[in-house]
Amino acid sequence: MANPLLHLVFGGEVKDPRGLEFVDPASLDIVGIFPNYETALTAWRGVSQKHVDHAHIKYVIVHLHRLLEPEKDAK
Repeated sequence: MANPLLHLVFGGEVKDPRGLEFVDPASLDIVGIFPNYETALTAWRGVSQKHVDHAHIKYVIVHLHRLLEPEKDAK
């Protein structure tokens, strides 16, 4: 069985909706860590939809597997 490709979903208030500078990194909402991109995307869509009326709330998906094994991703 292949190793899961871990993905982190988190978000919070950003200073500029076009950027990724969070106003208060200590209060970020950690949605969770997911075993693949598809489940992370589903979680991201769900939480993002809840905040659709708040332009300064942003959620992102981080490819943890790329951070854990960057040499694999380069191949």
